[in-house]
Amino acid sequence: MALDLRGRTAVVTGGSKGIGYSVAEALARANANVVISARRSSEVAEAAERLDGLGEGTVVGVAGDVAKLADVKELIGTAVERFGGLDILVNNAGFGAFGPVDEIDPATWDRLIGTNLSGVFYCCHEAIPHLRKSGDAWIINMASLAGKNPFAGGAAYNASKFGLVGFSEALMLDVRQHGIRVNYVMPGSVNTYFNEKNPSDENAWMIQPDDIAQVVMDLLALPSNSLVSRIEIRPTRPPRR
Repeated sequence: MALDLRGRTAVVTGGSKGIGYSVAEALARANANVVISARRSSEVAEAAERLDGLGEGTVVGVAGDVAKLADVKELIGTAVERFGGLDILVNNAGFGAFGPVDEIDPATWDRLIGTNLSGVFYCCHEAIPHLRKSGDAWIINMASLAGKNPFAGGAAYNASKFGLVGFSEALMLDVRQHGIRVNYVMPGSVNTYFNEKNPSDENAWMIQPDDIAQVVMDLLALPSNSLVSRIEIRPTRPPRR
């Protein structure tokens, strides 16, 4: 039986394209009310218009930067004011930058940590009081296999994802008694918009955004007495090196 999220409300950051859009689409098709966010207002508006009407819920867009607390307050506040509460938070917004530590610009470091780590904190901080009222709520954080596998040139990105893994595990312990289940997903290579690259047919071997959306929906379908705290997902057959 297909999951029916009728009457439930979800917020998806980075929801205008890629993984976030696929997750928002799956939630919308399951009849949830969905609020998506991203930094570019035109992209958010276009994505929300495409998604609205796919199910019996409503999809709206709120432009903003998760690295800015004021924008996050507006995002969560809009969801609660529009739909009367919040049940699901998917922290998907992310940014990638790579290079040796001495070559990473401090402004790039600040943006990366601000988006990938502080942004998740801000969203959780603002959402948790409302998620507690749900009684059966979810926080799903999009981490990465880079959250446990360091690589040369990845110091900044590794730091953000290692931090997100630790944050997610501690957060789970903070809120599990309040009816909030916390999970983090650690994908490998995904054929999506990332690090100024676009999806392509040449990367069909990669994980597809819809694959991650399916993982999210599977998590939401779990019985209320069970919690899968972490999921690692890799391409089945990457090219041989």
